[in-house]
Amino acid sequence: MFRTALRNVLAHKARLLMTVLAVMLGVAFVSGTLVFTDTLSQALRKESAKSYDDVAVAVALRPNPEEARTTPGLSQQVVDEVAKLHGVAAVRPRVDGFAGVPDKDGRLIGVGWSNAGANFTPGKDGKDGAYAFAAGDGPTQPGQIALDRATAEAGGYRVGDTVRVATNGPVKEYVLSGVFTTEDGAVNAGGSLVLFDTSVAQKLYLKPGYFSDLNVVATPGTDADGLLDEILKVVPKAATAQTGQALADEQARQIEEGLGAFNQVLLAFAGIALFVGVFLISNTFTMLVAQRTKELALMRAVGASRRQITRSVLVEAGLVGLVASLSGYLLGIGLAVGLRSVMNAFELKVPDGPLVLEATPAVAAFGIGVLITMLAAWLPGRRAAKIPPVAAMSSVHATASAKSLVVRNSIGAAITAIGAVLIVLGAGQGGDTGRMAIAGGTFAALIGVIVLIPMLSRPVIALLRPLSEGAFGVAGKLAGLNAVRNPRRTGATASALAIGLTLVTGLTVIGTSAGAALDKITVDRIKGDYMISMAGGTGLGEEALTALEKAPGVTAVSPQQAGSFRLDGEYASASGVTPGGIEKVLRLDVTDGSMASLGRGGIAVAADTAESRGLKVGSTVPVEYADKQKAELTVGAIYEGNPFVSPVLIDKEVLGAHEQQPYVPQIFVAMDGGASEAHAKALAKAMGDNPAITVMDKKDIRDAFGGPINVLLNIMYGLLGMALIIAVLGVVNTLAMSVFERRQEIGMLRAIGLDQRRVKRMVRLEAVVISVFGAVVGIGLGSFLGWAIGETLKDGMPGYALVMPWSRIALFVALAALVGVLASLWPARSAAKLNMLSAIKAE
Repeated sequence: MFRTALRNVLAHKARLLMTVLAVMLGVAFVSGTLVFTDTLSQALRKESAKSYDDVAVAVALRPNPEEARTTPGLSQQVVDEVAKLHGVAAVRPRVDGFAGVPDKDGRLIGVGWSNAGANFTPGKDGKDGAYAFAAGDGPTQPGQIALDRATAEAGGYRVGDTVRVATNGPVKEYVLSGVFTTEDGAVNAGGSLVLFDTSVAQKLYLKPGYFSDLNVVATPGTDADGLLDEILKVVPKAATAQTGQALADEQARQIEEGLGAFNQVLLAFAGIALFVGVFLISNTFTMLVAQRTKELALMRAVGASRRQITRSVLVEAGLVGLVASLSGYLLGIGLAVGLRSVMNAFELKVPDGPLVLEATPAVAAFGIGVLITMLAAWLPGRRAAKIPPVAAMSSVHATASAKSLVVRNSIGAAITAIGAVLIVLGAGQGGDTGRMAIAGGTFAALIGVIVLIPMLSRPVIALLRPLSEGAFGVAGKLAGLNAVRNPRRTGATASALAIGLTLVTGLTVIGTSAGAALDKITVDRIKGDYMISMAGGTGLGEEALTALEKAPGVTAVSPQQAGSFRLDGEYASASGVTPGGIEKVLRLDVTDGSMASLGRGGIAVAADTAESRGLKVGSTVPVEYADKQKAELTVGAIYEGNPFVSPVLIDKEVLGAHEQQPYVPQIFVAMDGGASEAHAKALAKAMGDNPAITVMDKKDIRDAFGGPINVLLNIMYGLLGMALIIAVLGVVNTLAMSVFERRQEIGMLRAIGLDQRRVKRMVRLEAVVISVFGAVVGIGLGSFLGWAIGETLKDGMPGYALVMPWSRIALFVALAALVGVLASLWPARSAAKLNMLSAIKAE
């Protein structure tokens, strides 16, 4: 039986090719994901370990705003005490914060969030062990800086050049004293690092005489744990201290966790691709078994048992799965290498390191590939075993009984109903619990629809048939009839496309609706023309606000100064704003009182916060500021919430008097005549052409909020594209098998006058009908799922409402039709080339 199975595989190489491709793509996704994450994980772990190679103990003190007033960091006295401890060879105190460098065109080098500044800490030998200088030396004077090599090359800077550097204050110019290399993770991820003289870094980021971190280098033979105990005795209680090894292990664990989420996403889409591939595999073996009815029946007649017949089909599937797994594993390795190159091309730099080929990806590739193929072929194998020997005497293939279809439809309807009920209940419940119910309902609904899809094919295709018949005549009519001739096969073929489009449509509905909600927030909630912010999330200084107030064309300015205090004993976040200006730049719908009260020392409270705390206009509430000072404030206005400010508004001067370093993440500006290119340039010039400061109009703000959704959708489309590719292979396979089975019929049609052109058209239209049928089912189910998931998002996304993306849905239908046309090219050509006399004689 093994020889028979091998002979059958070799005899049907072309027909099994599509199955091999389907399994190969899914396996490639799985193995490629595992190889890539193994490689990336090892490279990041090695890089992390390098950063702490000579660090015995690391100490950090990052106080909250209240503690920062008394202890902003680790003092020089603490540094000196640590340096005196037995076993300490050197202490490298660090200060860090944001620093950005522009290129020659004034654009910020790096990716914003990883643009860092730090201090250069030379030892007795004049070197800082964390940095290796490729040119020049470290900065030792207030007017000097050093740059990492990648940043220097990107900006075209050389030692001795003048470099503009942006921090959270005005842009300043420094002389480049040196260029260095480093194992710093932020730099290797595509960011930049600027080194300052220690005194300059302390003034920029902390306070003269204080540091945020200490890296302690031990003398040879010193026990790191023992040294840690000694260091803990001399550093402040609020400080945290770890051995360098523990810190490296902690970062490695965080890397594993971060890559774990990345792994799960990619593996989920690999699972979808393999799930779709199951239908193609099952369909292929079902058709192969149907074509070999006589052969299998003869084998039964000469003594083969049912078990042997089933085993023969499973051996065929195992051989196909083995070939597909090997090809998929090799393709997965190439995919891992390509993914690394793609990330580097998008400036998401992957650390250097060898390609890691561990046993897990290989075992997963071969295990999944072979197992999926054999499971998908098991049911056709059982059907093959049930063919009675007497069938060898007949040329009529056994067809499904009416009873089996009734049972199948009844089961499918029950499963679909259960899934629909779970989805509706989840939509009504909302939150994470509701989404879990929807996930379970989605799985049940997909299974139910897949079971029901042969029954659905007749009514849906009956609606499509008049269109093809009216436009293409006889060829269109024959295509419609052929599409429903074998409902099981048509349903299995359309299932793959339906699953892919269910997910794509659902994501599109959610993304479009969420994007519309965000548009409402950005367009409706801003009255001004521009929002000014700093790259990396750092705050804007008081100088920025003053400069904007003096800029030509400015009619109103207000910061969103982030702060907090205890309001009637409970924590409350607050926004310091400019009285009289905030109403002109943001839409604050006042329901009671007046915003003018802010200028008289009062506060304005968002309506939901006022309701939850029992506040109303005229209420007097006790307040405790961050510096522990207490006061009583009067509620002067109640307003509808606005996402650009906190629930409590207060005069920025009142709030700022109690903050050591006021944090201003955004400043809103209204201009005379509205937004224009000239006004944007005027604001940028007023800010000193700071490359780290962004000037965004309403469109930019909308793009900033909606951009991540569009990026996520595009990534999802790309990943789901693999499922759609497998669906295309399924249509190709089905049509090729169908043409082979109907060669006698096609020969007869040719003989009575159907020319080659119309034969091709008939096969193409059959493919289009099947593809559009799958699209209709997928789009319908996907829209339902998109609505349900959207209902669970309403509480967390104000203004969310269902928006049907009709233009994209029309595009999906058109793409499905195109899929049918492309998939039919080879089968249609084969059908048209059949010799009519040979075809008529075919049995």
